[in-house]
Amino acid sequence: MLTRCGSGFGAVALAALARDKAYAETLAIPSDAQTQLGGIAGHGTHFPAKADHVIFLYMDGGPSQVDTFDPKPALDRFNGQNPGSLFNVEPTQFNNNGNVLASPWKFKKYGDSGIPVSDLFPHVAKHADELCVVRSMVSEFPEHTFANYFLHTGSGLQGRPSMGAWVNYGLGSECKDLPGFVAMNGGLIPPGGLDCFGSGFLPASYQGSVFKPSGSAVANINPTESTAGRQQTKLDLVRQLDQNALPRFGGHDSVESAIRNYELAYQMQMAVPDLMSLADEPESIRQLYGLDAKYEQTRIYAAECLLARRLVERGVRFIELTCPNVGADRWDQHSNLKKGHANNALAVDQPIAGLLADLKQRGLLERTLVVWAGEFGRTPFAQGKNGRDHNPFGFTIWMAGGGVKPGTIYGATDEFGYKAIENRVEIHDLHATMLHLLGVDHTRSTYRFGGRDMRLTDVKGHVLNEIVA
Repeated sequence: MLTRCGSGFGAVALAALARDKAYAETLAIPSDAQTQLGGIAGHGTHFPAKADHVIFLYMDGGPSQVDTFDPKPALDRFNGQNPGSLFNVEPTQFNNNGNVLASPWKFKKYGDSGIPVSDLFPHVAKHADELCVVRSMVSEFPEHTFANYFLHTGSGLQGRPSMGAWVNYGLGSECKDLPGFVAMNGGLIPPGGLDCFGSGFLPASYQGSVFKPSGSAVANINPTESTAGRQQTKLDLVRQLDQNALPRFGGHDSVESAIRNYELAYQMQMAVPDLMSLADEPESIRQLYGLDAKYEQTRIYAAECLLARRLVERGVRFIELTCPNVGADRWDQHSNLKKGHANNALAVDQPIAGLLADLKQRGLLERTLVVWAGEFGRTPFAQGKNGRDHNPFGFTIWMAGGGVKPGTIYGATDEFGYKAIENRVEIHDLHATMLHLLGVDHTRSTYRFGGRDMRLTDVKGHVLNEIVA
């Protein structure tokens, strides 16, 4: 039919797509052919996917669950009392434990679902019926760097592939002129550094590309040559040198990835300026996200969120947004909890709400999984007088869109919000569920390294079927 229609132009288009690794059928391709496919895992989706894209809203430092999405009236009743007389207090990072600390913010129930949200998030609260709030997260690490590696890569060790790299390795990219994995740098790179976005032992072309939410986004994106022909001549020479080196190195990943990255960089010279043209957005969208907000950090995060939507529209598979610098120590309020959390929430609240609303009105939220999470939570008792220490024993994240049940609360912590006691969820479970929503069986998306088949969820992870729509 394609051959007969349109004088064969349909067949020509189909042939072009079939040659593209991002669109061609790659199911059941043997592992020994992966090198020829540029490192693509070869499995594609294992079953029909509910989501095509992920936007990971990384809340650097660990927001307090009892001050955001997990209200605990017991903290008001026992405010100022010795926590050791009420429950077993685990060792903390700084061993400067104070008394039980009630939340400085009030909670209200929102939407038809009645999900409680604190006054920290008045804009996000309006979208409560889109949220799936998981209150029973746990982590294996109480320190930022190891906990960040664990959250991002499924391992507390440095050098493992990030979840964004795993997603693109397994599914390929839908976009030919932008990276499949983009990390938006709002001003704070997580403790642990760029390895949180790295490709580890996967081919280097799957690592996250760091964009800034302003200016040219990427360094050296504009050509310096006087003519396009001069630049093309240089690129042809580089490509020829790399191709000549391939036989000598036996198809080494570093050379192959360099070739692909050069080609992608050339394509990005046209795509990135178009991506960054936020002036083309109507005034209503600018106001929705908070691009004209008085608080500078709100404007920064608003640009990140708006760019995330534009990246999704262009087919980028995985986008991570990092927090702007509000002058405090991230969400990591070991002291001055009220000021630090208030500033961080002011920076991200309106932009996140704008992102959810914009994705929904464009019909994108249904196929885009939005994940809001920090690396751990915080203690229900004070550090010193007015801060909270790290708490990996029970904390809250939320997800929206992408096939999760909206207006849902899953899991619970104890009456003080200290430890998960119902439907305990590990980081591996979160990763397994994210991959499941993307149509990937986490046990079958593997890469042979160090003598065994490695995967994002290691040898653990259970899909949270109860929160899948």
